[in-house]
Amino acid sequence: MAKHLHESIVYSNEFTLVNSPAFYDCIVHLICTDGTGSFLYNDHPFTMSKNDIAVISRPQLVSKIEKDENFRCEYIAAPDKFLHNLLPANNYAIRGCVSLFDNPIIKVDELDASHFKIDISNIKNRIDNIDHQFYQELMGSLLQTMVYDLFDFHSKTNNDILTTDRVGYITTQFYTLLEGGRAKTQREVSHYAEQLHVTPKYLSDTIKRVTGTSVSTHINNAATAIALEYLKNSNMSVSQIADEMNFSSISYFSRFCVKNIGMSPMKFRTVSTKKLQE
Repeated sequence: MAKHLHESIVYSNEFTLVNSPAFYDCIVHLICTDGTGSFLYNDHPFTMSKNDIAVISRPQLVSKIEKDENFRCEYIAAPDKFLHNLLPANNYAIRGCVSLFDNPIIKVDELDASHFKIDISNIKNRIDNIDHQFYQELMGSLLQTMVYDLFDFHSKTNNDILTTDRVGYITTQFYTLLEGGRAKTQREVSHYAEQLHVTPKYLSDTIKRVTGTSVSTHINNAATAIALEYLKNSNMSVSQIADEMNFSSISYFSRFCVKNIGMSPMKFRTVSTKKLQE
């Protein structure tokens, strides 16, 4: 990320700014606290009223934002890459994000709405606490709590989050492979296409159409989560991790980490160790 984390996590109550270019690499997590508002997302209309939550993973696809005079909201925008790196690959996030791209609105009761507002308030109150020696970990833990609450809210009313037609079937099976940890050693689109008995182009077009994100990005996100888990919680050397994850060389693994984590695996471990010792 080009900006400091402190500059990238934003609290706001300005509904008309949710599609600001400043948020194009972020996910917006918004709750309506009063009134009625509406917007187009990926050219589909959505309406919000009190206690409705919207999770908008592609703010650039939001348009025609409207609200009545009573409308009030508050939201947190946080970098997409940072959020992805907080969560393990095999969880509700993968399928839930697919469903939320199709319909970003989560309807919750008064109790869950109060929990979510507390999550937002906790993040808002600590955003400027940049002197904290573990600022990134602090904000990560608060954002992680918010995201897991959202998974809980969403799962209550979305038991079957993908359709049963061919597109839905292929999408479901693709995410089943990722949830099973396949990205640990397999990061080529062609591998997943072969497993699903479709062409790489068909798989790429299908995943892009359903989720708005490329199939390679989903694979890399899953592989990054696995790499982070090894770097954080194992005693394996970087060379051993590279071998375990089927990278052809340490340098290739290092380039992967720089691109997806923001630093080399050795630097990541050095920074993590230094923070623990401080």
